[in-house]
Amino acid sequence: MSKFTFSNQTLGSIPGSERVIRVLEAALLAADPFQAVQQSLDLQDGVIRVANFRYDLDRFSRIFVVAFGKASLAMTRGLAATLGNRLTGGIVVVKHAPVEEGSTDLPAGFKVLVGGHPVPNLGSLESARQVFEFTKGLKENDLVFCLISGGGSALLSLPQDEISLADIQELTGLLLASGADIGEMNAIRKHVDRVKGGGLARQIHPAQMVTLVLSDVIGSPLDVIASGPTTADRSTFLDAWNVIQKYHLAEKAPVTIQRWLEAGLQGKNPETVKTGDPVLQNVQNRIVTSNFQAAQAAVETARREGFNCQLLTTFLNGEARQAGNFMAGILQQMVSTGQPVDRPGCLVLGGETTVTLSGSGLGGRNLETALGAVRGMAGLEKAVLVTLATDGEDGPTDAAGAVVSGETLKRGLALDLSPLDFLEQNDSYSYFERLGGLIRTGPTGTNVNDLAFLFTLG
Repeated sequence: MSKFTFSNQTLGSIPGSERVIRVLEAALLAADPFQAVQQSLDLQDGVIRVANFRYDLDRFSRIFVVAFGKASLAMTRGLAATLGNRLTGGIVVVKHAPVEEGSTDLPAGFKVLVGGHPVPNLGSLESARQVFEFTKGLKENDLVFCLISGGGSALLSLPQDEISLADIQELTGLLLASGADIGEMNAIRKHVDRVKGGGLARQIHPAQMVTLVLSDVIGSPLDVIASGPTTADRSTFLDAWNVIQKYHLAEKAPVTIQRWLEAGLQGKNPETVKTGDPVLQNVQNRIVTSNFQAAQAAVETARREGFNCQLLTTFLNGEARQAGNFMAGILQQMVSTGQPVDRPGCLVLGGETTVTLSGSGLGGRNLETALGAVRGMAGLEKAVLVTLATDGEDGPTDAAGAVVSGETLKRGLALDLSPLDFLEQNDSYSYFERLGGLIRTGPTGTNVNDLAFLFTLG
């Protein structure tokens, strides 16, 4: 039995859907945060190895953990399973509170806090304050494990003194609606927040720090994931200001943020941490798993299930609806010519698209990608598209994605549902809810970006 719930009315109507579900499940299992952390560590005789670095644990008077992101609790459990009572304590910031108080399975000395996502809230602010207080006054003989995963930018937020939480919330909403990609969004976030852009490394210095990262960003750039709190930042105040200009936000963004960025352009506010800064001298950053590993696992499982399978890309980006239309075109090619893979075929794509909001409906980038494919897939026999947010939550919804078949358009029109109307309102969730096409896995406890699967069944 699958650990996750994928089945819905659309998928259930397709012969051989059990094989499809096993491919989807393999992708999520490969992104398991507990296993990813454990596999990145090698503890022998009191010495822990992380990549090419060795840490003699007996040299450290205290070992702390600071974890934040959608996978932070599972990542911390993985670390605790390795280090056990060697851990002095830590703070874990999550998106969803544990179901039952005391059910975190963490050693004594750990505190679990709840932040906001995708827009930071008071919990995000209080969590950041507690992290800064917790890490104040660390020494060179202290070791800190920082465990970072997707969503960390919002879950841990400490605006510069002149900027309020309300300002950050307003800015985040504007950026989410603008169509800006994650790198552009985080270029601004890093320049208005004390945690980001190496800010946490600055706070923890001079302690030794090992940062383990579950990547949710295309290409896994360390300075973009969770806004790069423990690494050198390549972006500048000018880059941040250029994003404001590109998306015409100068007249919409809060005045305090505009003033802060303008002062930064004039050299009146300090830049983010750059390469060569002494605060990074004792910091190691390591990616423990990413979208690529999840996609590869899906490909391997698909081949075992008898599919002719290829990984097409893990760098998918651009407007979600256009990406969906592109995938529909690929499925048309697969059905008509057997290229690039013959039946039974499977292509896997990973990455992160964007949605530019024009309507007031409910949806996310995976749902809008699926909706963008509906017309192009009309009438295709035994063809299936599955879109999947690996965290189980696509945008502000309870769905991870959706399933589209060659019958989806016909079934929708029978209910007087036009995909173009729903695209105009950015209301992909409502469209697939009416048709029984939503995938509801629930929160998966991981986050390595988005995946899409193109199947032609035999």
